[in-house]
Amino acid sequence: MTGGSGFGLAVRAHRRRLGLSQEDLAERIGVSISTIGKVEAGRISQPRPATVRLLADAFGLTGDARDSFCQGADEVAPAARPATQLPPDVHSFTGRADELARLDALLAGSGTRPAVAVISALSGMAGIGKTSLAVHWAHRVAAQFPDGQLYVNLRGFDPSGRVMDPADAIRGFLDALGVAPGQIPASPDAQAARYRSLLAGRRVLVVLDNARDAEQVRALLPGSPTALVLVTSRNQLTGLLATDGAHPLNLGALSPRESRDLLNDRLGIERVDAEPGAVPEIVAACAGLPLALSIAAARAQQSGFPLAALVADLTEAGRLNALDTGDPLSDVRTIFSWSYATLTPPAARLFRLLGRHPGADLSTVAAAALAGAPVAATRRLLAELTRASLVTEHRPGRFSQHDLLRAYAAELVSPEEAGEALSRLIAHYVHTACTANRLVYPNLDAIAVPLEPRPDGVEAAPIAGHDAAMAWLTTEHANLLAAAAHAAGAGLHTYAWQLAWGLDTFHYRQWHLHDQVATWQAAVTAARHLDRPGVLAYTHRRLGEAYRRLGRPAEGSAQAREALALFDGIGDQCGVADVHLDLSMHAEREGNLEEALQHAERALAATRSAGAATESVELRTARALNTVGWFHALLGDQDAALTFCREALAINTRWGDEENIAFTLDSLGYAHQHRHDYEQAVDHYERAIDAFRRLGYASMTADALERLGDTHHEAGKRDAARTAWTESLDIRTRLELESAESVRVKLRTRS
Repeated sequence: MTGGSGFGLAVRAHRRRLGLSQEDLAERIGVSISTIGKVEAGRISQPRPATVRLLADAFGLTGDARDSFCQGADEVAPAARPATQLPPDVHSFTGRADELARLDALLAGSGTRPAVAVISALSGMAGIGKTSLAVHWAHRVAAQFPDGQLYVNLRGFDPSGRVMDPADAIRGFLDALGVAPGQIPASPDAQAARYRSLLAGRRVLVVLDNARDAEQVRALLPGSPTALVLVTSRNQLTGLLATDGAHPLNLGALSPRESRDLLNDRLGIERVDAEPGAVPEIVAACAGLPLALSIAAARAQQSGFPLAALVADLTEAGRLNALDTGDPLSDVRTIFSWSYATLTPPAARLFRLLGRHPGADLSTVAAAALAGAPVAATRRLLAELTRASLVTEHRPGRFSQHDLLRAYAAELVSPEEAGEALSRLIAHYVHTACTANRLVYPNLDAIAVPLEPRPDGVEAAPIAGHDAAMAWLTTEHANLLAAAAHAAGAGLHTYAWQLAWGLDTFHYRQWHLHDQVATWQAAVTAARHLDRPGVLAYTHRRLGEAYRRLGRPAEGSAQAREALALFDGIGDQCGVADVHLDLSMHAEREGNLEEALQHAERALAATRSAGAATESVELRTARALNTVGWFHALLGDQDAALTFCREALAINTRWGDEENIAFTLDSLGYAHQHRHDYEQAVDHYERAIDAFRRLGYASMTADALERLGDTHHEAGKRDAARTAWTESLDIRTRLELESAESVRVKLRTRS
């Protein structure tokens, strides 16, 4: 028979399991609210079969559970059997092997815990699959909880905005545990005590799904070590970890392989294999978010169109529209909005601005610049966003966003607000990069790069010394490139060329040739918009040098000659000297050493006619002296080489120019080597190598190591030669340099 108090209790338990009010359930199955009230109170002795079927559908019941419900099996006294409230298992559950293993390990060790329930706090962003994982694992281990499995949707993040009161959840659990309505205590505290006493000593799994915060969960925790609690939340529930001994499990995006497996399950392997090129693009567009992948697969199933058509819809601009199902429970944009709605106004503003950040991640100081807020206040806002799983602190003090969250955030910010924020952020990167560049190469202070005052609310990152500057440039490299591209596209011309300057030494030493060319190309374009001929000349010159190093000599020479004309036109003899030194390198690359020497001598003449012996003039003179000496050495006049290079070394040492000291020591080593003065050659090479390594000058370290190996070989020291050549080969292999082959030949034929 389907009726009576047993059926009514079952209806109430299922309704509360899903977090539905009587009004919600009545609307879902198309009956009056009073009907639902009468059914739950047992005042309808024989509900219509159609109503029973509608209720079963609304509760998602299938198989034996559905048959039992429809046949009135719930008239059996609930206290005489285990409580079972789990929703149906997830269809075609995919991936999460590591997370399932961690939950299994937690369960395996639960018997050795102290006299409290073991808690796992499963957190992650909206749509990441927290509920699916929790329900799937609960079904996998249900047999290990013979006294039942309790489940409740706490509606912490829900389209209705009605967060479930813990007292309501407890009353639902008491129903499921067989407590008759008349026996439920009146006060919430007494109900919680009754709930805990019923679970004492019972092997029960309690799944608390979609929790808002630790306070909502804490009242529902059993006090028995025989119970295990699995909590899911978009918030990190740090309080449960701190005071209740919860074990954190943060759920991240699916891997590309897991994402493909999900598409295989939903679409079938044959269809996926038929368009192998489309699948990686779908996976990338959905960024490992299970909900997004499921929606994309559903759209493909419904339309039957080629997967390439779905790829076209999942473009950057329209991605969230393509993932709009029209159902608030599964629409990506809508479920993100529930998390966004919980934020304080300052955190919500920062979240919006983060969506327009051009790089992959950012530091706290950069986020403060984006927001135009103090660093300490921004740190608190980032903590709020992290707790809400709207950003991820993937490394200490560095924050990133899921691609789809970023797309959602970008929709919420106005163009004016975004433009102002990005100008502040680019200013932060410009000021810090230029500071870092001067710390990496202190003598570049001789080159004037006047910076605009930092805008209000913008701080430069604190950097102390050469090593810290190189570390910052390494960490921020991708962000700085993105900032330079944004500055160029947004017409921030001064920032565009200054970022190229700030990155130049790092690019030069670390052999980032393509990046060096790209930033100086943008800098030349930007400089054409500025009324500063010296800046335009400088950008042409540096672009020419970048082209030369990349192996594009014709373009490099053209840029150098353009710079030469500009510097000559404004009477800048130091600039003229710099370009002649660059042209000497072009001539050397072409094998014309006599022309190379002539350009070096013209550079030396230009610096000597530049006026007062300032630091800038003297250091350029030293560079020219060393270059003249180098080409004399290559042309076989080692005595002249030593004379010029020793003079250069004295000047560089007086001014403490470590970079050019290293270059000059290398030149002196070459001259001594070819005079067969091997002891002096080794000494100079080793000092140069130490300096190049300290400065982070990878390619020059490799070159000097090869020459050191040559010197040892000529001196008959085969083991020392092999060691130096091997180190040189390792560096050149890492940098993917063609010159690595010459060292391989030496190792193969001479050692």
